[in-house]
Amino acid sequence: MPRRAFLRTAAGRTNFTMPVLKTTTNKPDLTRLPGHVAIIMDGNRRWAKKRGLPALAGHRAGVASVHAVVRAASRAGIKALSIYAFSTENWSRSKLEVTALMFLLKKTITEYADELDREGIRLMFSGRVDELPKYARSALRAAEVRLQGNSGMVLNIALNYGGRQEILDAANRALACGLKVLDEKKLSSLLYTNPLPDPDLLIRTSGEMRISNFLLWQTAYSEFYVTDTLWPDFRENELMKALAAYQERERRRGT
Repeated sequence: MPRRAFLRTAAGRTNFTMPVLKTTTNKPDLTRLPGHVAIIMDGNRRWAKKRGLPALAGHRAGVASVHAVVRAASRAGIKALSIYAFSTENWSRSKLEVTALMFLLKKTITEYADELDREGIRLMFSGRVDELPKYARSALRAAEVRLQGNSGMVLNIALNYGGRQEILDAANRALACGLKVLDEKKLSSLLYTNPLPDPDLLIRTSGEMRISNFLLWQTAYSEFYVTDTLWPDFRENELMKALAAYQERERRRGT
């Protein structure tokens, strides 16, 4: 059965069928992979709640999925992987959870740098990273500098990221440079994600049917894949299913 979603209008809520990428196989052709895959990693807290665990336990379990998926994507031959780790809206969560997330981020990136280096992965960050706590920011920048010479897959981590804010920041940078007219190419060059190409495939876990303010400009022609699997349960096999589903689509790019 197709997944159901809702379109809210002035007259109320209207039921409609939202197309979601499906596949008959979980073995993608590794010669026809998307160049850039983006992932909205959703479901950590629900995963923990279902098990009677604190939210932080879900976030820790989610880190294990990051390791597995990054490794699988890199070895499959994906050129760039963008993951949505912390949004500008996430600051509204409890102070305890946010503080725990920042320390988990610092610990994870410090310990993860060795593995990323072995895989030849280059690291970049998208978002207002300078607004993160200094102890987290310093660890991120140190890992980024350490891995900048690698030539493998680019792992782009969106931190303190908001898609609308990204577009506003790009426009304000253009104004500060004295630009009076912008075209798509110039605006794209001013985004956090520059010089990455736009994502070919956007994956969302946990079954939610929304973009959640992630890569609003860049996903204009991305293919979407939505799975009910919660992020801590999303591993290599789930990634392969998403890649196989992508390959079954004909990309029209508006034509």
